Amino acid sequence: MSTTTEPRTERSEPGHGRSEPDLSVVVSERRRLINLGYRLLGSLAEAEDAVQETYARWYAMSPRQREAVDSPGAWLTTVAGRVCLDMLGSARVRRERYVGSWIPEPLPDRAEWSSVRADGDRSGPADPADRITLDESVNMAFLVVLESMTPAERVAFILHDVFRYPFAEVAEIVGRSPAACRQLASSARRRVDASRTPSVPAAGRAALVRDFKEAWEAKDIKALVDLLDPDATMTADGGGLVGAALRPVEGSRLIAQYLIHIADKAPGLTLLERTVNGLPGLVAQNAGVTVTVAAFDLVDGRVTRIWAVRNPEKLREWTEDGPS
Repeated sequence: MSTTTEPRTERSEPGHGRSEPDLSVVVSERRRLINLGYRLLGSLAEAEDAVQETYARWYAMSPRQREAVDSPGAWLTTVAGRVCLDMLGSARVRRERYVGSWIPEPLPDRAEWSSVRADGDRSGPADPADRITLDESVNMAFLVVLESMTPAERVAFILHDVFRYPFAEVAEIVGRSPAACRQLASSARRRVDASRTPSVPAAGRAALVRDFKEAWEAKDIKALVDLLDPDATMTADGGGLVGAALRPVEGSRLIAQYLIHIADKAPGLTLLERTVNGLPGLVAQNAGVTVTVAAFDLVDGRVTRIWAVRNPEKLREWTEDGPS
């Protein structure tokens, strides 16, 4: 996947008084690496691929080489960061060919995680160690801003500002000087700060999303318009696999009309209030299968942005009937 040189593992006296790191210590890093990968890539599937590649490189080393690693966690993080950096570069090319808008993969609350395990087995619950920690750094608005950054900006910012790695370590991963990484993170931070909206209390968010759901179910165009900011934007992601608006729908009335058009075309649609990337959102199901997951951004008591993910490949964690 990548030809980037792995972190150095040499030491002065190989094998002297050292043993290969315990398997449990190495495996225990998986959750942290998945969390890092998801924030860097915006896709749980791609994060899992990056972590799998990272572990493959670890086990490709000889026992003596693994013994020479002072900190397996630091080694794994460095490799995972470099793998993700490479993947971000190729992802930008793929997303230029993507059908319609590309939205990061939405994630459910812990209690609602699908029973699909990483190996595709549905016989038991997903491994809690593979789940993403939901916090501000995974809400949809934040992830969308990350998509506007260069790969190097994104990696430097996430590693330093979210995971608190010093710039000296970030520099080793990004392949630039600490000063350059500081500038990359600063540039990324300005993008994030410019996009921030006033925080809305959790109860207020949930109440507004509930009102939105009820207005949508009632096909009440006036109520929907009143709940939407006049300059609101709705972006849908079907990936060319299902029907979705190829361009963002702009303006409260056009969005309301679009939503009612969807409701008219799918009379059996069921709307559910769910946590989406840590914040109140909506899930639309048809015959028990999740077909849309919607995340919201709110300002001054109105909806300003809606991200509606319809690409079934991004909804595997939301339904038992999703792709294995």
